[in-house]
Amino acid sequence: MLEGNQTGPLDGIKVIDLSRILAGPWASQMLADLGAQVIKVERPIKGDDTRHWGPPFIKEATENQPPQAAYFHCANRNKQSIAIDITTAEGQQLVKDLVLNADVLIENYKVGGLAKYGLDYGQLKAINPKLVYCSITGFGQTGPYANKPGYDAMIQGEGGLMSLTGEPDGSPMKVGVAQVDLMTGIYSCNGILAALLARQSTGLGQFIDVALLDVQVSTLANQGMNYLATGQNPTRRGNGHPNIVPYQTFATQDGSVILAIGNDRQYLKFCELCDRQDLAVDPLYSSNQQRVINRDKLVPIVASIVAQHSTDWWIKQLEQISVPAGPVNTLDEVFNHPQIKHRKMVRKVPDNNEKLIETIASPINLSANPIQYNSAPPDLGEHTKQVLKKDLGLSDQQISQLYDRSIVS
Repeated sequence: MLEGNQTGPLDGIKVIDLSRILAGPWASQMLADLGAQVIKVERPIKGDDTRHWGPPFIKEATENQPPQAAYFHCANRNKQSIAIDITTAEGQQLVKDLVLNADVLIENYKVGGLAKYGLDYGQLKAINPKLVYCSITGFGQTGPYANKPGYDAMIQGEGGLMSLTGEPDGSPMKVGVAQVDLMTGIYSCNGILAALLARQSTGLGQFIDVALLDVQVSTLANQGMNYLATGQNPTRRGNGHPNIVPYQTFATQDGSVILAIGNDRQYLKFCELCDRQDLAVDPLYSSNQQRVINRDKLVPIVASIVAQHSTDWWIKQLEQISVPAGPVNTLDEVFNHPQIKHRKMVRKVPDNNEKLIETIASPINLSANPIQYNSAPPDLGEHTKQVLKKDLGLSDQQISQLYDRSIVS
């Protein structure tokens, strides 16, 4: 919560969020955390698909409300929900009326999917030239695959990430969270903020084209550059690092430890701790370049050394000599970690009944305009009346008529 008269850095920015699932909602939640008003436009009755993606559920379904899965709660705090049937002319007009005074619109429909509703960029730009319109798709607005739908797991595969993930002799594996969707949300938020900044000098909004496949290829990072430099496909190395050795998980007497030796000085300290100075001066291992070339010889030696002590022993000893290392924690251990608790990475936000619900905090810590944790993810259509009255200036009678005709709920 903000204290006193503090406001978020995006106070006064209005976002119309037509997206669902994860990438778009992740971007809009970041904007909401930073103080923007985010109006989440959902389908009547069902709402965002992720409301139903459980168990586990934070809230069970009721006669008038769909359930709220934990998945839905990871990306929808600090938002208002309005349920509008955009397949109707009146519903489309309501969205256009909201856009008239909005700063940002986010959507993740298929390419051209909103044109038939009159809600594509060209038509909305005509009524609000200052609008920043962010469109998230699987493969982008152009190209031979533009009309294909895209989902996180398939993009992890098609974009090369799965070929890099897993044990050397095992099958390609996806990452344990929807990494492509999450990174797409972050890139989308960055693009939106850049467009808002550009608008200060141009007075005009713009269209932002973000594709899951582009994001995946962009975040291949060092592995992508390794391929461009050599023309050779990187191989799966389990928990090993393609460019640094030893930098991976090793089995200990009672578990596992991540050894993250990032330079020759740290490697020397590790060898001295193990009383294996011979490994430090051996020309096969004395530099990182040589250790990478000779990893198949060195890694088994390091593994046999690490297996001689417990995880706790290694972490304590390595910390004393400033060699990076850490345990492999379960989520129970993560959320009970003293540093995580100190950093307040779990917060409580009130729902519409003032019940406090836990949420995972943003990692952004601003000194003057701290992140806001104002409200839990909303019930479907929780703010329909409020938005229609306050943002659109509709009368009670007009609002009742919209409900009666099932244009809103």
